[in-house]
Amino acid sequence: MKAPRPPRPAQGHTRRNGALTRVTHDARPFLRARTGVVLRLAGWSLLEFVQTFLGGYGVARALDQGFLAGRPLTGLLWLAVAAAAVLPAQLATRGVFGRLADLVEPLRDGLVRRAVSRALSGALAHPAGTTARSLSQVTHQSEIARDGWAGLVLTLRSFVFTVAGAVAGLLALEPRLLLIVAPPLILGAALFLATLLPMAARQRDYLTADEAYAAHAGRTAADLRDIAAAGAADRTVAESRDLAEDQVRAARSLARWSGVRVVALAVCGRFPPLLLLLGAPWLLRDGLTPGALVGALTYLTQALAPAVQALMTMLSTVSGRLLVVLDRFTDAPPPPAEEKADGRGPLPEFGHGPVAELCAVTFAYGPAAHPVLDRLSLSVAPGEHLAVVGPSGSGKSTLAAVLAGVEAPTAGAVLWHGRPVRGADATAVRVLLPQHAYVFTGSLRDNLRYLRPGADDRSIAAMIDALGLDPLLSRLGSLDADLEPDRLSQGERQLVALGRAYLAAPPLIVLDEATSRLDPAAETRAELAFAALPGALVVVAHRLSSARRADRILVMDGPRTRCGTSAELLRTSALYRDLAGLWEPDEEPRRNNGEPGGRPRGNGFISTPPPSPV
Repeated sequence: MKAPRPPRPAQGHTRRNGALTRVTHDARPFLRARTGVVLRLAGWSLLEFVQTFLGGYGVARALDQGFLAGRPLTGLLWLAVAAAAVLPAQLATRGVFGRLADLVEPLRDGLVRRAVSRALSGALAHPAGTTARSLSQVTHQSEIARDGWAGLVLTLRSFVFTVAGAVAGLLALEPRLLLIVAPPLILGAALFLATLLPMAARQRDYLTADEAYAAHAGRTAADLRDIAAAGAADRTVAESRDLAEDQVRAARSLARWSGVRVVALAVCGRFPPLLLLLGAPWLLRDGLTPGALVGALTYLTQALAPAVQALMTMLSTVSGRLLVVLDRFTDAPPPPAEEKADGRGPLPEFGHGPVAELCAVTFAYGPAAHPVLDRLSLSVAPGEHLAVVGPSGSGKSTLAAVLAGVEAPTAGAVLWHGRPVRGADATAVRVLLPQHAYVFTGSLRDNLRYLRPGADDRSIAAMIDALGLDPLLSRLGSLDADLEPDRLSQGERQLVALGRAYLAAPPLIVLDEATSRLDPAAETRAELAFAALPGALVVVAHRLSSARRADRILVMDGPRTRCGTSAELLRTSALYRDLAGLWEPDEEPRRNNGEPGGRPRGNGFISTPPPSPV
């Protein structure tokens, strides 16, 4: 099935506005309920305000009133005051982190409760629509939100009180200083804030594309056998390429906006000190003291620049991801994807004639190996039922794989509808079911519709009646009941795989002992149902009764083959007579393990010798 495509970045504007609105709407009551915690956190942060204020102010006074005025002791005292202000700020760290826990842990707990509640409600309302989304939210996404929120609160708190202390210090030294340093700070901050929402949208697009690619890769790894049997390799590669291209586009867009943030950071952190130094001659001539100039540079380089750097770095790495994650807790669960009425898509145009042909096909499992198929020519007409019989190791499964296009012949050609086999036509032309049926964890409906995602309930009901899946459906309870492959018998697995092929109903159906785990009555019912379809049916038979139902029988004995009806083969093929439980007098010792007078093996099953090396 084709993986759902991630949303295109062009749709991000509406999505990001909706995400911001939802997150803001839920954040307001959360913060209002914790006003006391916010105020206590601000109280502890006032010590950081004092440290910042005294850092630049003390340096300015140490120069103007101390060292430049010839009073070094006064200068040292002011420097001591500036240094001493660091101690209370460090002691306040414990109080800040204590209040931070009261603000951060309730967020995580609330998100976990919301995810669990929504998962339970959704499972009760739509049992078939449950996904692993809530598990990710509880175990992973809630921790991302917790850590992101904690980092954002710490950084934003430090930025606010550091900037407030620096601005207060500049006003105390010389208000005109703000005329020089404020414009680049405001411009850089505005440019940075303008990138927040686009960056959040690009982050969301990237995460969505990454999730889609990861999900597709996981499904592909689990379904490799089915993909090979269904000939869906080219389609799977195309889907992987499309998803990878979406991820690359999202990453490039995210990188472009990251470049804008670098410019904003440079404007905020580098321009104010540069402008202050360029304007220093004018300020000094207009009455600014040297100490005030050095104090202003101290504020810019030791307080404002690090605070701006920390805030922008935090917002660059956390804000977009935090918004995306919180939005996944606040938005409505995604509705089930709508499917088209028929998921098979348009069939390619083919000419008339046989559905499949082998033209002098030779196949060997290596350059030095004996050929399993040796210049075999065979055609299968529309509506024909062909059975393939032979001892173990005679090449029956190899023939099925070559006829279905899974294996390429060593020599010769395989044609579908008169033209060479193409991977792009595989899923539209044939279905190959091996002996070991593939069933995945999911609903019965999804398993049955795997090759035809848009099959409606009427088609499924007709298939269930034709193949006899009623006991399995009754045991499970409904089509939307979950299947656990380990709890199904081998026969039930084969019935599910047969139902999947019956719904797809391609022109060619190849059953490689796909009914071997069914009892004779169930096998008869299934083969008659497939034979009634308009397409061709090729059955690698393991029971003689299965072969006798076919229009023609292909007998394989390594590279030697013979084809005809059952009556014809009983006259012309000793191997077929042996498989049918008959024997000829002149071959009695060999046919009965060297025991003269041995009785025929007429039990209705194909007798097979031990597997050959091939």
